[in-house]
Amino acid sequence: MSAYTIKNLRTDIDDFAVAGGLSPQLEARLAREPLECEKGAVGYFRFAPGVRAPFGHSHKQQEEIYVVVSGGGRVKLGDDIHQVAQWDTLRVAPSTIRAFEAGPDGLELVVFGAPHTGPGDGDIVMGWWEGD
Repeated sequence: MSAYTIKNLRTDIDDFAVAGGLSPQLEARLAREPLECEKGAVGYFRFAPGVRAPFGHSHKQQEEIYVVVSGGGRVKLGDDIHQVAQWDTLRVAPSTIRAFEAGPDGLELVVFGAPHTGPGDGDIVMGWWEGD
């Protein structure tokens, strides 16, 4: 393995929202494997205006940090809902279920996660954020 890896999150990393049938409303690019990350992970998410994630998720071990790089909207963390705007930064404990919803300008996020736990650490809860 090389001492470094350089990839463009938007052009070099596959959009897994396409395979999941969530495109073009959502874009999701997870770069852990393409970057050969050993201890952490990074990803990029784009939500079209007014789009809410169709599921919530949590982790067994991985803590995540989200940075809103453009737009804004809302995030549901457990039972709490918060407004988020450009450059807001959120730390989310592994066991906290979370999901995002874009506002009228859409929402773009960069997410960092650690430790690198491999497959099976995340739990998806379909339809978790209904109503509100």
